[in-house]
Amino acid sequence: MIVYGKNVAKEVLKSGKNVEKIILKDSFDDKEVFSLMKNRNLPVEKLTKKEFSKFDKYPHQGIILYVEDFKYTDLLSLIENESSLLIILDHLEDPHNLGAIIRTCEAAGVDGIIIPKDRSVEVNSTVMKTSAGAIENVRIAQVVNLGQTIKKLKENGYWIVGTDMENSTDYCKIDYSGKIALVIGSEGFGMSSLVKKNCDFIARIPMYGKINSLNASVAAGIMIYEVVRQRNNK
Repeated sequence: MIVYGKNVAKEVLKSGKNVEKIILKDSFDDKEVFSLMKNRNLPVEKLTKKEFSKFDKYPHQGIILYVEDFKYTDLLSLIENESSLLIILDHLEDPHNLGAIIRTCEAAGVDGIIIPKDRSVEVNSTVMKTSAGAIENVRIAQVVNLGQTIKKLKENGYWIVGTDMENSTDYCKIDYSGKIALVIGSEGFGMSSLVKKNCDFIARIPMYGKINSLNASVAAGIMIYEVVRQRNNK
């Protein structure tokens, strides 16, 4: 997998993740990155501006890394580690949304993210770049069936909180103590009917303008920090 950008490079180099090769533009001069590369003794190739232009489709900041593919976490390990806050992404498709949600989860101390294997964005170069390196500190489980996953979570004491405008409760009026799994629906269709049916609570973020929905990553951020706010005030 190709990853790019200074922040991503720094987090990857700090993490110990297997790096196959690093390619630098000859004008690259970030001292922290150079120090991290020296500590790892990694193969580095320097290219002129003209040679490096083949990577210009990426917002690379002068550095490209070839790394091993992202390693997903097993769902059971999330459950067995007594995670108290998990995020379930119901078939998100936009890698920028996933990257932004990962960044928020890392900042808020969320224990893990769950995504489906089919009809959903996977962790790719764009996700890693958008997460600004946060992905190296967030556990993500990829599951075959969200319905079965929610059932498993309920068996292990989780309350499932979905997000929707219909038949819902103001998100600030829900009690988020205990084990919580927040469900964020897809960009175009929201939560699937089966997932919504299996939620214990449906939360509504009030809308005061003329539009009736928020970007998925924005909705996730609002919900996550309401959980954090309630827990910190107890």
